[in-house]
Amino acid sequence: QDGDLKFPLESVKKLKELMDGNRHVNPRMMVPTASYSPCQEKYLPEEFRPVCRREDAPMIFKRLSLAAADDLCEICANAACAGCF
Repeated sequence: QDGDLKFPLESVKKLKELMDGNRHVNPRMMVPTASYSPCQEKYLPEEFRPVCRREDAPMIFKRLSLAAADDLCEICANAACAGCF
């Protein structure tokens, strides 16, 4: 979840994979992470397509990708959750 937007966890994990794959490009040729948007990725899950029309899409995608980070438990990745650490 990001604000009033909700997405399935599996889709968010796929988004993270797409965004992590973008990091393997030559760093000098890469777009800064804050402005990167996976909207041009052909494997972007369909439920994220409406986000692509938003001005704040890169930041939404970045926050969702961070929420799916491997080092966070799925419960603690939810901003509304407290007490795991």
